[in-house]
Amino acid sequence: MVKINKNYAKIKETYLFSETAKKIAAFSEKHPEIQVIKMSIGDVTKPLIPEVTEAMKKASEEMGTQKGFHGYGPEQGYDFLKDKIKKYYEQYIKVNLDADEIFISDGAKSDIANITDIFSNDNIIVIPDPVYPVYVDSNIMLGREIKYIHGTEENGFLPMPDPTVEGDIFYLCSPNNPTGAAYSHEQLKKWIDFVSERKGIILYDAAYESFVTSGAPRSVYEIEGAKNCAIEFCSLSKTAGFTGTRCGYTIVPKNLIFDGFSLNKMWLRRQTTKFNGVSYVVQRAAEAVFSDTGLKNIRKTINYYQRNARIMTDTLKKLGISFTGGEDSPYVWFKVPDGMSSWEFFDYLLNGCGVAGTPGSGFGNCGEGYFRLTAFNTYENTVEAMSRIEKLLKK
Repeated sequence: MVKINKNYAKIKETYLFSETAKKIAAFSEKHPEIQVIKMSIGDVTKPLIPEVTEAMKKASEEMGTQKGFHGYGPEQGYDFLKDKIKKYYEQYIKVNLDADEIFISDGAKSDIANITDIFSNDNIIVIPDPVYPVYVDSNIMLGREIKYIHGTEENGFLPMPDPTVEGDIFYLCSPNNPTGAAYSHEQLKKWIDFVSERKGIILYDAAYESFVTSGAPRSVYEIEGAKNCAIEFCSLSKTAGFTGTRCGYTIVPKNLIFDGFSLNKMWLRRQTTKFNGVSYVVQRAAEAVFSDTGLKNIRKTINYYQRNARIMTDTLKKLGISFTGGEDSPYVWFKVPDGMSSWEFFDYLLNGCGVAGTPGSGFGNCGEGYFRLTAFNTYENTVEAMSRIEKLLKK
């Protein structure tokens, strides 16, 4: 008789963003005359830059010729893309990497979930709350013990090491999803030292590094000692609009040796067994992102979203609502007014002015009483949405 992984019964039946989508759909069906402005999920609205689409066209045409056809590629990614990422780190982040420490993937979400394969299930997992749901769910699916460290308004939603919380694998995200807060160099150094002393590992989500403007670290490897205790996950989804194109990369330093095993070699072995690699066409498109003109044009797109974020934070300042994010992040996280719960405020906003965000409680217990908006809609919709919110909350 087939036996089922009953750990799946321990996770929520529906994904957070599926729940909000159902509520939005029900509202739209009931009120077709109202254009709902979605500021809930982190999907982008600006199209791919010309350098990327031209590279995709060219690569597609190559695939239609005998000489240019590519079949199975290397599971860890083509050298032409890894070399570009290596140079990007050297030039813009001032971090040196070896090309074989870079693994190309179909996005950070997949790798963050799949990296669990190379660690024993009896590791204790430490995760910040509030948190991106994938960190939690992917470990619950394996039956692992999870401990939480609390992000609160008092610590700026940037929880620091807690000697009373024992753990082996520590998840960090900076700039953070959902709160938009970013660790400083000094704060990350404390994390590196703390985890190193305990012979643990940091799984560091840097998906929003390209939004950093305050001088905060864009990579965990800017911090001394990080290559001995951290794996970094990056994505082109928000950096270059690849949410539908799918490409990211994970950095596994060769210094990561635990119990006599190289994590770099283990991850390579895992990928060669369970992953066939990102398509040649998509990797050529990703390569174009890291060209000189590509980087200039994606910066224009990021600036566009950052302008949206400023519109959001300016409105919250006018309303006297405390918030984090918006500077180094496309997310703005704010305290729900009038003592409402997160889901009550979601309904209030949707029904009151046709704007949809994400309830903070969907990101963990510490998210109750907070709300997330994203800057990924159009400029026009962002202006309209914040105008609607301002009028509603001033009533």
